Amino acid sequence: MTEHLGADALTTYRENGFLLVKGLIGKEEARALREECHALLGRLADGPDPTWGSARELVDESVLRHELRHCHDVQFHSAAFTRLLTEPRFTDVAAAVIGSPNVQLHHTKMFVKPPETGSPFPMHQDHPFFPHRGHAVAAAIIHLDDAPEEKGCVRVVPGSHLGGPLPHIEDGSWHLPTDEWPLEDAVPCPAEAGDVLFFGYLTVHGSGLNTSAEARTTVLVQFRDPADRPTDDQHRDSLGQGMMLRGIDPTGRKEADPA
Repeated sequence: MTEHLGADALTTYRENGFLLVKGLIGKEEARALREECHALLGRLADGPDPTWGSARELVDESVLRHELRHCHDVQFHSAAFTRLLTEPRFTDVAAAVIGSPNVQLHHTKMFVKPPETGSPFPMHQDHPFFPHRGHAVAAAIIHLDDAPEEKGCVRVVPGSHLGGPLPHIEDGSWHLPTDEWPLEDAVPCPAEAGDVLFFGYLTVHGSGLNTSAEARTTVLVQFRDPADRPTDDQHRDSLGQGMMLRGIDPTGRKEADPA
């Protein structure tokens, strides 16, 4: 058991499908990484807004616009993120939640929800995006500034992972029917700078609109047990996929045939 987890933490994770670890990184570390994120946005050319089309169903008609800033593979833009990915405080918890001493990177993303217009995400599982045989895939959302409800914090459905993969609607991205899985019925997970939310890729989750006067800044890390193989070729071209964050890859990186 990692020193950053309480005695009942893993039981809670297995039952609920998610776990918020308070203060996993320090406030000053979070502040410095936040500055790295916003500096990176300043260096990037404006690209397409990654807001899902289905997010429009979640926004009140009085909100004229909503937007999201993002960047994939942040570790290729700044060494600060490379150091973060291999930080034992993070990788030890990651190993604990997937039940393997070996932690392999799938991909990273930076998300910035701008003040007052930061886009929501409909409820969904991550499974449809990159299904794996053993479901030993999880995510960590690293909060680099405070994320109260008004900033559009992550919302989850406790225990939803126990039902296995769910049928999703594909309309530019994968999401669950918004009438059956309303965002407002999910449990909010407000967080402070330095907190890290871990959840399995079968856990139903989403996030609300940022209506506050401040940006919400997070880094998402998707990771897996390297012994768990994907069932198809989705996302196999991710630039950093396969990097070992902890332990070894016992497969020798031999790709198994899909299906």
